[in-house]
Amino acid sequence: MVDIEQALPLASQPAGRIMRAGRVVACHVDDTLLLVIGTGDPLAGELAAEINDDAGAAFAATIIGWRLTPPQVSATHGFAALVPMNAADRALTTIRFGEEATARRYLFTPRPVTIGVATAILTDLAGSHLTATVESLVDVLMKGPTGRRRLSAVIALLQSGSGRDGFIELLGESHEGPIFLSGWGRHIVPGVCRAVVGGDSPAACECAIATFSRQDVPEGAAGFVGLLSANEPLRARDIEGLLYRTPGAWRYVRIHQHRTIAGPTETPGHIRSVLLQTHSSPEVLLRLRAAANSFDGRETVSTLSLPVRMDLDNVFQVNGGLLISGWLLDPDSHVQGVRLCCQRAAMRIDDRWTRIDRSDVTDAFTDQPSFRNGLEGGGHGHGFLIFADRLAGGAQAPLHLELTLRDSRRAFLPLTPLRIPARAAVLRQLKSIDPTDWALPEIIDRQIVPFLSGSERPLPTVGATLEAGSFDRAGGPPIVVAVGDSEGEAIAPFLGLLALDPETRRAPIALVLTAERFRRQAARIRRLAEFYQLSLRLMSTDAAGDVYDLLEAGARALTRETVVLLAGSLLPHRRGWYGKLAAAHATRKGSIISPTLAYEDHSVRWAGSWPTAEAECPPSARYAGYPLGALAGLKLTQVAAASLDCCILPRESLLLAGGFAAGYLGSGHKGLDLGLRLGRSGTESYWLPSVQMLGSDEASGVTTAATAALMERIDQRMFSIRWAAAPAGETEPRDRPSAKRIST
Repeated sequence: MVDIEQALPLASQPAGRIMRAGRVVACHVDDTLLLVIGTGDPLAGELAAEINDDAGAAFAATIIGWRLTPPQVSATHGFAALVPMNAADRALTTIRFGEEATARRYLFTPRPVTIGVATAILTDLAGSHLTATVESLVDVLMKGPTGRRRLSAVIALLQSGSGRDGFIELLGESHEGPIFLSGWGRHIVPGVCRAVVGGDSPAACECAIATFSRQDVPEGAAGFVGLLSANEPLRARDIEGLLYRTPGAWRYVRIHQHRTIAGPTETPGHIRSVLLQTHSSPEVLLRLRAAANSFDGRETVSTLSLPVRMDLDNVFQVNGGLLISGWLLDPDSHVQGVRLCCQRAAMRIDDRWTRIDRSDVTDAFTDQPSFRNGLEGGGHGHGFLIFADRLAGGAQAPLHLELTLRDSRRAFLPLTPLRIPARAAVLRQLKSIDPTDWALPEIIDRQIVPFLSGSERPLPTVGATLEAGSFDRAGGPPIVVAVGDSEGEAIAPFLGLLALDPETRRAPIALVLTAERFRRQAARIRRLAEFYQLSLRLMSTDAAGDVYDLLEAGARALTRETVVLLAGSLLPHRRGWYGKLAAAHATRKGSIISPTLAYEDHSVRWAGSWPTAEAECPPSARYAGYPLGALAGLKLTQVAAASLDCCILPRESLLLAGGFAAGYLGSGHKGLDLGLRLGRSGTESYWLPSVQMLGSDEASGVTTAATAALMERIDQRMFSIRWAAAPAGETEPRDRPSAKRIST
């Protein structure tokens, strides 16, 4: 007689012939459950089990027994026991079943076996009783927690003891989550049943099955379709088989080697093609009908027979957020809800969007009979604007809107987001907003400001450069000049003014332009710089939203300790401004110093930012509107924040502060925000009245006064949110930008 531990590695030896009474095999189903297989006297039911003769290790075991055919000399019955345990790593020597008087004691083989070996032993021992034994074991296993190891054991047992029943020929993924199955089998029963998905990641599922007649399958078989639902996400390509529970037994359906896998947009069509032929319970048919009506990539709102229509004006995507505007015409209130969907994630948006008057939509549908009655005497609040956080599913995952109607039907509208910077998205959106709309405060507070607050921008960096003089050999702090779109045609006279001033003609000048303007004008600017004999370095940047981004990109690209920032819209009032700024900075090392900014009529535009009585209020602009002559005789004065349109500062201070913040539409509050952060981080700010720069403060690219007023209103709200809530003693707003990525 060969011992079991010697025979187990030899797959060719039938385990049943070498199993001896009094010896049992152990298999760890998982860390809390042990499968014990052995032979001996009749043994079945719920019995106490004691491991290693340790009274503290007693558990209630479930035992399934059967008569051996033929019986062995020393044993008439076989058994399989499921024994709970609390220490999977303990050495196993003995196990005892039953109470003291009738207990049966067994010795474990020296080594536990894998579930595959245990299944082979059970198959040989149980013989004709295998199916009943396996199903009883599986029923017990499925009552407890179904982790992956336990489900793997279930699959191994069922594949050995349950009949194979046809093939799955098509698997279809869906946006909602359930996997669609289509195939054939001999014992398929319509209805909802328990199932186990086989594969590298086994999962317990629920399967809703419907059957239909097929002529191309073996006699006695039928076609079936099903929806497989699990608590965890399933992938169709990972499914290797399906074990499901019928009223009579567990069955196993294999995946056909030439199976088809359909994507989420293809699956609804496959369901619709067979839905009218299927038979099942009303619950299953309703599930299939809902799945057939899932999103398949097409717009279906316009096909509704009800008076419901919808369209989109703009869909902007910035980082993790979406700004969606459009209109929904539903005069008879057929729509119960609108959801934003992305793969298996969804969020309702009609309970948080802002409705906007759209009389143009009313006018477009007034003459249509199905809409006429509902629109008579009604309002025009058909438009909407919504800021929605990006749903899980990846940046490239398709998006769509889902309308749920009162009769449970659904209609869909695909989204094609435009990925642009947040500032550009809002500026484009503002063009379609009526400044007199009653909903404007809610639009700003609930939609636009949260959208901007969650935006980010990459650090602006310089791309191409072009040398037009001895920039590196020129002495003095470099002048970083930002040329925006509105100053593009004034580059030539601007360079001429710099050349006429002996100080700036010898100074290193870094001229920063957008990449498009650099491509078009670099050669011309280089010729001008060479003609004027300027020490010029021309720079381009792609990530610039405004002049401040251009200034920051230029400052980051330099290595000098001190830099002068100058917006291209400003012009020096007199010569010698550069030397005066540098001299003042030499007496105030580590500080930031700005000159007076004046309009072309020589009235004061900016002469320092001064603290207010309330800490939460922004600094006030003193002397604004005064003539420049009123400032005569004033000396270098400390202020709350310098102007970043023109200043001299330590370059390191700008970098440590994280640069300019994202989220602002105009330059006023954006510059003030950084000026305050510099001041509160320890960099003193000063105003130098003896130097004046001339220029306007018109918002670049804004065509109407109404849009400029909206921008100012939004920026004021952004600024208030960032700074009003800072507790006493904090030197930064709570949402301080990081040094690597700038966000508000």
